[in-house]
Amino acid sequence: MNRRKKSVVIAGWSVAAMVLAGCAQAPPPPAEEVPHGYVEGAEEAAEAQSRLVVTDADSGAVRVLDLITGDVTEAGHAHGVEEIAGDGRFAYLASGPEVRIVDSGSWMVDHGDHVHYYRAAVREVGAIAGTGPVRAHSDPAVVAVSFADGTASLLDRAKLDAGTITETGKIRDVARGAAVMPHDGHVLVPVEAGAVQVRSRDGGPVTTIDQPCPGPAGSAVTRRGVVFGCADGALLVSSKDGVFSGEKIPYPRPVSEHERAREFDHRPGSDTLAAKAGENGVWSLDVAHRAWTFVPTGPVLAANAVGAGGPVLALTADGALHAFDSETGQETAVVPLLSNPGAAPAIEIDTSRAYVNDATAGVVHEIDYNDNLRRARTFELGGRIAHMVETGR
Repeated sequence: MNRRKKSVVIAGWSVAAMVLAGCAQAPPPPAEEVPHGYVEGAEEAAEAQSRLVVTDADSGAVRVLDLITGDVTEAGHAHGVEEIAGDGRFAYLASGPEVRIVDSGSWMVDHGDHVHYYRAAVREVGAIAGTGPVRAHSDPAVVAVSFADGTASLLDRAKLDAGTITETGKIRDVARGAAVMPHDGHVLVPVEAGAVQVRSRDGGPVTTIDQPCPGPAGSAVTRRGVVFGCADGALLVSSKDGVFSGEKIPYPRPVSEHERAREFDHRPGSDTLAAKAGENGVWSLDVAHRAWTFVPTGPVLAANAVGAGGPVLALTADGALHAFDSETGQETAVVPLLSNPGAAPAIEIDTSRAYVNDATAGVVHEIDYNDNLRRARTFELGGRIAHMVETGR
């Protein structure tokens, strides 16, 4: 082969190689990195997207009030609602033989050192069988919905987030007036025998907390663990490295059955709880310092706690809203709020505001508890706003 022919052959090989290279499949582009905290179908926000789920006792309408925009979204109907509970995103409405579930479209994801806030569309999810009163608590994997008859349904939280109700277990021996609480990959079950049991996510037995809890009633989730109300005080259940333990926080004095704390309310994420003390006043429980404070308010319609350094709020039968120092019990402010308290109102609290529903007037009052209980806004919703729960906190 002479030099000219050899050049032609080499050139031909080069062209063939280029053609083959062009026919080969191109390498796929690098996968787009999913942002930390990403939730499909939701919009992330820089601040809490607080919303209120409210019910109209007259029409049965369920509405979601966006506290950022002031917009109101219809979310179906539930007649004869006895009680409403929330788990931070979903509202659970006890209505006759069932509990209706409404996705408020507002929630937060707490990673410990930082928080993500999300907003999405409001939607009805469906209903589960069960009679009220109802309590609902959840973690990223499971929702525990506890009923008045001593049973609880365990729901798949991921599927509920996607709009589907899937029951993963049923617990039938919950103490009346108590609630099942998800915690650290398990569920905590207070039982009539005066104990709190640790069970698997499907309800299977694991262990029993070493500290007893006679007559369990009332519960709350704090950053320091789960609090259960007991006849002799409170039981704080916590876990470390998968090992569960209990610490009793006794009352500071002998307390009658009538005066004990039976239901706790607090601002989610805080360690200060409030509970009615029968007709005599309100209990403030500082979980961080393991200390109870009795606030002699007399009978109250509702009570709630702002958190460390903040007041305990109480609504008395005359419609006045009071603020009390959570450590000393001294009154720090009072304002007339409801002209004719009908159905028992609720006090919902977030990091800067409190919300009180006025069933008779069909409104919800927004209160700045850091400014002498100043009325910041009033939302006129109409109807008879008998039940209310805040989400997105």
